[in-house]
Amino acid sequence: MGMPTFLVFKNGQVVTTVRGADPKGLTEAVQKLAAEAGNLTSDGSSSSGFTTVGGGNAGMWMGLNLPRGYNDVTDQVELKGLDLLNSDSEFGGARTLFDSKEPSRKAGAEKGKGKSSDADTQPDWVESDTDEQLMLFVPFKATLKVHTLHITSLPPGHSEDDDDTEIPMRPKTVQVYSNRAHVLGFEEAEDIPATQTVTLSPNDWDAKTGTAKIELRFVKFQNVTSLVIFVVDGDGEGERVRVDRLRIIGETGEKRELGKLEKIGDEPGE
Repeated sequence: MGMPTFLVFKNGQVVTTVRGADPKGLTEAVQKLAAEAGNLTSDGSSSSGFTTVGGGNAGMWMGLNLPRGYNDVTDQVELKGLDLLNSDSEFGGARTLFDSKEPSRKAGAEKGKGKSSDADTQPDWVESDTDEQLMLFVPFKATLKVHTLHITSLPPGHSEDDDDTEIPMRPKTVQVYSNRAHVLGFEEAEDIPATQTVTLSPNDWDAKTGTAKIELRFVKFQNVTSLVIFVVDGDGEGERVRVDRLRIIGETGEKRELGKLEKIGDEPGE
């Protein structure tokens, strides 16, 4: 008779394998899993906003817990093909949104003074520029089934020193388009029906991680090769919106054969 093999699963993935008669190894694996479970909040989300991936010590920012049976597939984002419109260059760019590190939670600075005290360090979040809208094009390396988006926004609280400073807003209305060939222009988006439109309320934002869960109509987001995420407006009376992180939750399908990714306007003479 073959030796037994024990697999420990977390969020649908194998995180620990114990082979053979190894009571000590099995006990340690169970104790580790129990300790991690003890760090979960009452709604099942991690109190730190992190999840441990691959059974190692590396942490990946998730914001909220994963839906049962689905995985974080953010690593399938084709970073070279990202395109972000109306973002303030004083802050981070499109790649910042998919950084696996915990957001710094730095306070938003006055317009035109967005950089931190370290002149060589750029803020690790995105803010809109001329108004509250942001348009993000996200191509994927593989065909995905997208179940949920986790969007983190950490605008600072107001203080007496902020009287002359505009506090950025969190996103309110978000339109999601699937399988577009390139980023949409703002006027163009007005003429194209979104695959799904979501309105976020203040209660949708997790108090500990500053993250909201956008649950998509799963049947409409099968065989997805790209997403366009349009932040239409913010929750408040300001003129700027802040987004710190974005995670894609779902299932990974077949790898895509990607040609050369080019942004609109990259051709000579454009």
